[in-house]
Amino acid sequence: MALQRGGFPPTWGSRMPPANKTKRGSNSLLWDLLTFDRLVTGPVIHFIYWAGLGVVALFGFSVVGAAVGLALKEPGVGSLLLAFPVLVAGLLVAGALVLLWRAFCEFYVAIFRISEDLRALRQTSDADHATFMARRQAQPVEE
Repeated sequence: MALQRGGFPPTWGSRMPPANKTKRGSNSLLWDLLTFDRLVTGPVIHFIYWAGLGVVALFGFSVVGAAVGLALKEPGVGSLLLAFPVLVAGLLVAGALVLLWRAFCEFYVAIFRISEDLRALRQTSDADHATFMARRQAQPVEE
């Protein structure tokens, strides 16, 4: 294998192939979970995301209920003038909470995906390095 400028094999710096996933039998999932080859954090974060959205939805419904309760508490324009800003502010806060919760969960998903990508890159790099070293040792020494 001819080296490029800088001493790196030509495959380095090019697009990496996907990591090889081999089947080890019926207990492969259990083995992957026990040896941390597969992380369960991604699906757990998705579950936590939907649970958090449920909590934010309950907050939104309670704001609407509070605004309706203020409007119906006393007849007149004064209670409506008080209920409308409560409704608008509460729904704006609920919308902001949805965005913040989404950003928070996306941050953790991104961190764990980076971890998985780095693991795949390390495996590919190790395989490329082993191939390079094997070919280098197989070449005759020229003096």
